[in-house]
Amino acid sequence: MDQAAWIALVDQLRAQRREGSTVEFKANWERPGDIGEYLSALANAAVLERHDHAYLVWGVNDKTCAVTGTTFNPFTAKGEGAQPLVIWLSQLTTPRPDFAFHEVQHPDGRLMVLDIKAPRSAPLAFQGVRYIRIDSHKTRLAEHPDKELRIWELLGQKSDWSGEIVANATLADLDPEALDAARKRFTEYLLKAEPDTARHEQIRAEAQAWDVPTLLNKARITKAGRITRAALLLLGKDESAHFLAPVDAKLSWITRNAHNATGASHPYGMPFLLATDQVFRRIRNDAIEAMPDGTLFPVAVQRYDSWVIREALHNCVAHQDYRMGGKVNVVEHPDKLVFTNLGQFIPPSVEWMLEHQSPPEHYRNQWLIDGMIRLRMIDQVGSGIRRMFQTQRDRNFPLPDFVFEVTQQGHPRVEVTVPGQVLDVKYTQLLMKRADLNLRQVLQLDKVQKKQPLAADEVRALKALKLIEGRSPNFFVSAKVAEWAGQKASYIRNKGLDDGYYRKLVTDYLAKYGRATRKDMDELLLAKLPDVLDATQKAHKIRNLLQAMRRDGLIYRTGPKATGVWHRGAGQS
Repeated sequence: MDQAAWIALVDQLRAQRREGSTVEFKANWERPGDIGEYLSALANAAVLERHDHAYLVWGVNDKTCAVTGTTFNPFTAKGEGAQPLVIWLSQLTTPRPDFAFHEVQHPDGRLMVLDIKAPRSAPLAFQGVRYIRIDSHKTRLAEHPDKELRIWELLGQKSDWSGEIVANATLADLDPEALDAARKRFTEYLLKAEPDTARHEQIRAEAQAWDVPTLLNKARITKAGRITRAALLLLGKDESAHFLAPVDAKLSWITRNAHNATGASHPYGMPFLLATDQVFRRIRNDAIEAMPDGTLFPVAVQRYDSWVIREALHNCVAHQDYRMGGKVNVVEHPDKLVFTNLGQFIPPSVEWMLEHQSPPEHYRNQWLIDGMIRLRMIDQVGSGIRRMFQTQRDRNFPLPDFVFEVTQQGHPRVEVTVPGQVLDVKYTQLLMKRADLNLRQVLQLDKVQKKQPLAADEVRALKALKLIEGRSPNFFVSAKVAEWAGQKASYIRNKGLDDGYYRKLVTDYLAKYGRATRKDMDELLLAKLPDVLDATQKAHKIRNLLQAMRRDGLIYRTGPKATGVWHRGAGQS
């Protein structure tokens, strides 16, 4: 669109004389977190209103709709952590948003228009939270389940790829060994659901007597005896995978060494009911030494909890978007397991799953999931993620990491990392044993330990409880937490010392040696700066310190910046 077209569009939006669910007017407002929330809210409202676009316009009065002009420039603005705003918004919004900023030279003043295209695969979430516009007000989408349901329906998520019938497939295309395993597991499912143990023997006898069509119909794997895609994935022979083409129906087990070089690997095809066990057996779950709280003696524990491995792997199978053509990957590193599958993470966020005991209202592969529940591959109540976190906490191991990203082909991907070693024994024991920390707070402090970014609301919550200190992105545990964990020295290394300490180091050095190059200053100060700063940040800290001392007359520089020499100021005796 050229300038004339953009001016006409803005005037058309203004002519409505009010904001709406897909239109927001602002003046010079530019808080990065708020922009991200509006990006999510307006995009999701566009889906609900069946609009192709939504607009956030700077330079228009939200009461009178008159053009006032704006100085807001998104191309020079920064997100939190000094990252360019556009990149920051793109990285913190999932699935990948489609938006663009446009400068519009309106006759009445300069405008900035954020053009947001409606998402096509899932509601947009900013920092793990989905928002929506109710008239001209922004709120969390989770607070309006009726609207969330309508959005999912409009995005086409009601169709279930896994439950569709495969026309030419028959029972002969299913694996006999997998069918035997399915009968055993479905029987266990029925026994678990029956509290009257007097009926268990009868249930076993009935299940053993069913023919294969009856078994699969009762387990909700086939439909009236007809083969579904879920039936082929779970029970199909490997040579029957052609029925699902172009789907790549494989689980890949891959090893990497400490330098991330690829070692042994093996792909496992259908049936997934057996393939997941084969992958599980390939993982080297060796014993490592741990120090339980309250003891002086190490004990041997498995690097990974078996249930956590199976849950992570089965979740990948259950929630993979098979239409995207990718495979499920399990990458085994010396100190962690990484599980990946293609597809949008459907719950609002991991934190939401930890706080809610009920499953989301929608699943991508509902028929496949129903079958996996009856074959006891996944939990029925949707508490698998919470149990993974709680299990790691109970074992005194760092919590799982969930990363939502987009592949080079533009497909959303979920990556789950299960740590297999403890980063800091005392700190980890603190997180896992403190009864006054809930699971959400443990997750947030676990991120601090791993030096992972925190969302703005997480920072506010932890600072309000005095659990962390520092500035984005260099947060560290507070003095209170450090004292709990016996990390007082580490706290000092992270917080750093008062600037007066560093100033005295500089003046004492110059008093003794008379002069100092920037290299001399680096050698004097670098090792004493906070550990939480990276090399670039430490260099900036030294530069800012020297410039502040120069302005105060404590020191002065002779020669050019790059090769200059520092001397004591005239006021120093």
